[in-house]
Amino acid sequence: MSLSAIRNFLRLEVAGGFFLVASATVALILANSPAQSGYQALLHLPLGVQFSGINLSKSALHWINDGLMAVFFLLVGLEIKREAIQGELSSLRRAALPILAALGGMAVPALVYLGFTWGDPVMMRGWAISSATDIAFAVGVLALAGRRAPPSLRIFLLALAIIDDLGAIVIIALFYTDQISLMFLALALATLIGLVAMNQAGVTRLAPYLGLGLLLWFFVLESGIHATLAGVALGLTIPLRQPAASIKAPPLLRLEHGLHPWVTFAILPLFAFANAGVPLTDADAAVLSHPVTLGVALGLFLGKQAGIMLAIGLGLALKIGTLPAGANLRQLYAMAILTGIGFTMSLFIGTLAFEDVAYDVPVRLGVLGGSLLSAAVGFTLLMAGSKRRE
Repeated sequence: MSLSAIRNFLRLEVAGGFFLVASATVALILANSPAQSGYQALLHLPLGVQFSGINLSKSALHWINDGLMAVFFLLVGLEIKREAIQGELSSLRRAALPILAALGGMAVPALVYLGFTWGDPVMMRGWAISSATDIAFAVGVLALAGRRAPPSLRIFLLALAIIDDLGAIVIIALFYTDQISLMFLALALATLIGLVAMNQAGVTRLAPYLGLGLLLWFFVLESGIHATLAGVALGLTIPLRQPAASIKAPPLLRLEHGLHPWVTFAILPLFAFANAGVPLTDADAAVLSHPVTLGVALGLFLGKQAGIMLAIGLGLALKIGTLPAGANLRQLYAMAILTGIGFTMSLFIGTLAFEDVAYDVPVRLGVLGGSLLSAAVGFTLLMAGSKRRE
């Protein structure tokens, strides 16, 4: 990724971070006002789609979480493929330390969470909630520090967060899939094979991929596997090769650049609006001290930074990879704290972990508390005692 592309990306993430905060704030206000019943009614408004005898009827909340978030995961799939072929993950030497840091940043928060919920099999299902990083929020906060954070640190965080997203995808596929319909799974696999075949045949028009991708989403939805994984699978099949005798950018880059503003300014804010509304009147001492609340919040704030710093220390001791050029220990530690901003991804995994709505408030309070604390402390550490670099 070129320096100008990185600057454009960071500007988009900063603006998107403000939209996320604004959407979550509006949701919190509505959930704690006389408009609460209207807010809940809007989220549970039934919406249906009928096509050729197929009838899909879901609430607005489910369409956001199962439908629009598949587009977000499509963007994640595109970013993972681009970074693996052309970017920071394209060689083992460059990718080694971010991979190790991401693994530490997923494992230790899970252990922190399990330390609070051990012995209760229902609560333990939320072990992955605090392992996630919100790439838009974390990169956006780091970008707000301007020249106090060297570009190499931002690139390191981008690589780490993309690997973190890949880990979240694997976790969703392996641990948050219950009953599977073999017929729809077979149809989904056949569709995926068709997408791969088009790629291998040199098809570079986006329309056929998006058409089959929509079909893939439906089959995955009906199979019992979470529908958002269809977005990732589709993203990995989009070609990165330049169309023959064309001055156009490769299909993957065109789709990525086209989707990024929509995901940043529409899909993620809508998700935040739909999932961040916590009735604070329910936040009594029992909820604040609930094992899920504490496990999520401290897993994000303490577990993420501890896991990443321990993994980086181990990597350097074993001579695996190198530190971001120009970044000192304080800046690296501040970046590790910022990965505790789970927000979108943590809320999303929280919706998959628990079927009982009784856990909604503890999960959301834990995610909001841990994410806000990570953002505030990480940003303060970046700014404190740091002179603006010329």
